[in-house]
Amino acid sequence: MPRTPKPRTGDPTLDQAIIDLVGHAGVSADVDIVIEMVANAVKMGRDGHDRGDLKIVNQALRELRNSYRAFGAHRAQRKCSVFGSARTQPDEPAYAAAVEVGRELAARGWMIITGGGPGIMTAAVQGAGRDNSYAVTIRLPFEPMEGGGIVAEERMVRFRYFFTRKLTFMKESSAYICFPGGFGTMDETFELLTLIQTGKEPPAPVVLIAPPGDRYWALWRDFVHAELIDAGLVSDEDLDLVHLTDSPAAAAAYVDAFYRQFHSLRYVDGRLVLRLERPVTDDELDRLNRDFADIVVSGRIERSAALAAEVEDDDEVDRPRLLLDFDHHHFSRLHQLIRAL
Repeated sequence: MPRTPKPRTGDPTLDQAIIDLVGHAGVSADVDIVIEMVANAVKMGRDGHDRGDLKIVNQALRELRNSYRAFGAHRAQRKCSVFGSARTQPDEPAYAAAVEVGRELAARGWMIITGGGPGIMTAAVQGAGRDNSYAVTIRLPFEPMEGGGIVAEERMVRFRYFFTRKLTFMKESSAYICFPGGFGTMDETFELLTLIQTGKEPPAPVVLIAPPGDRYWALWRDFVHAELIDAGLVSDEDLDLVHLTDSPAAAAAYVDAFYRQFHSLRYVDGRLVLRLERPVTDDELDRLNRDFADIVVSGRIERSAALAAEVEDDDEVDRPRLLLDFDHHHFSRLHQLIRAL
């Protein structure tokens, strides 16, 4: 569909002024979206919201803009978020494991993202190295959040609001490794699982890691089984979204293997397109259709060339593809399909 500017302020003269302003500013890409953003700012001002409401929107926009600029320099490189306690001390096994996780990921060509605080966050940065780390920090009155002092300033992204910080974590990450932690770690872990389970976040590998002998995640899994799965509050397959291990090398290998064949996905006209690293064979395609027919509404999983909308956006057009009429419900099964590739 043509992407025409639509300010829609209700005032044709004002609409044209917004279009002229954006043109005068020299915006050349995605002009329709920029025009709508400006129009929404004007409409909020005319709606009579109080200053506090406007400040939230303005601060959120500023934080996201700064985030996009910081991550833009390394947009093509996959990144893994590492979550865990800020209270973990350097002499604890979990700290040493986080250092090793960072080192293992960097050796496989990954960058890492942490919350920029002490404990597990600093440990992961130490392992990955200054040139392979981002810190997504938050202002807290009781905890230093400055990337352990070893993250480059241009990759230190500071936030006031948790919601913009969380959005950045999810938007910029292709994988997640979670160490034992407190409320914050639990919040991050459950939120990312919720987003993947509901399809609001693309499928991604999630590793729950604790040192040998530490039953933190094993007890968490027992709780999910006893209180959620057995009660019918989540499905059996939902727990398959996570992988438990006590080995940093195994954690990094699991993350890396998820993208051995799968590259990315996109929906076009309601159909799911899986972009791949290599074409699937006939036998592989038959196996996928046999094992995952339950999540295909109609037809079969098929090979496909880039669709028209992808070509228009120059969106990974040279990659082989699979096309399916996904049921938009069983995202945990979609996660399994991707791993089966």
